[in-house]
Amino acid sequence: MTDEVVNAGVIGVGSMGQNHARVYDELPGTNLVGVFDVDDERASGVAAQYGTTARSMEGLLEAADVVSIAVPTQFHYENAKRALESDVHVLVEKPFVDDPENGSELIDIADDRDLTLQVGHIERFNPVVQTLRDLVEDLDIYAVSTERVGPPIDRAIDDSVVMDLMIHDLDIVLDIVDGDIDSYNAVGTPDCRYANATLRFDTGVTASLTTSRVTQEKVRGLTISAEDCRVKVDYIDQSIEIHRSSVPAHIDDGSLVRHRHENFVETLTVEQKEPLKSELSSFANAAKTDSQPVVDGEQGLRVLKLTKELDEEAKSIPDQKRRVQVDAQ
Repeated sequence: MTDEVVNAGVIGVGSMGQNHARVYDELPGTNLVGVFDVDDERASGVAAQYGTTARSMEGLLEAADVVSIAVPTQFHYENAKRALESDVHVLVEKPFVDDPENGSELIDIADDRDLTLQVGHIERFNPVVQTLRDLVEDLDIYAVSTERVGPPIDRAIDDSVVMDLMIHDLDIVLDIVDGDIDSYNAVGTPDCRYANATLRFDTGVTASLTTSRVTQEKVRGLTISAEDCRVKVDYIDQSIEIHRSSVPAHIDDGSLVRHRHENFVETLTVEQKEPLKSELSSFANAAKTDSQPVVDGEQGLRVLKLTKELDEEAKSIPDQKRRVQVDAQ
């Protein structure tokens, strides 16, 4: 790897992979040396758009220092393993892998070869999340709630709404809340397009997460209820509001005693940035400097295991006996 520029490639140039190619082409610290896709025509079109080369897998791994893997989840493991065994640093899109055991194997390979393995949890690089992480250090958190909902989209997605959407919020919650999870539950619709999950941490903090592909409004938000404030995060607007209450006061105007309780809203200044550019720049820098990536394989594996457990519970059919007992009450 050169001191000045990191040679980057993209494996899989569907809708997400094309954005990776665009960003690598735009970042001053990376050089897009090629793309690979099983669809040769698509690979050639993306390569032409960004002034690079459509290569074979072998050719791309020979030319690149780092690669993004943006193929369907079931192919993450085999592509990431091949790249790591070619001594190429890897960013694999979320979810990390299908099988957690495969994720553990990839972590071991990366460690043995002293390679960077990063999992693409892009919301970590949303500037509001980076601002939020500094803020929560001074908060006594009681509860967290998240919403990641929107209308149906016009492209096929193999992953359920939990694996595709809720995983983002689970990653953020695990990052900002201290402690281990004591208990959890999840429910979802039979078509896996709407789900809700609740978590309870051993510190007493609770979290409620809602995701949907059938809600006719796009919302990406997180709310924290803390000891002395309520924090509202909007991922889309990249904004943070802190709601605080004044000390209650009684006002005596001579004829009537009234109660007053005012609310104050503080809006934090958040520097507007494209999260994907921050993510890929951070990844390239971690590979270049042999430093810890923001979301390493262990973190990706932790959130993957929890997400899969919640996904299974959301898809499960309630026990018939329990239904009968509830109906009889």
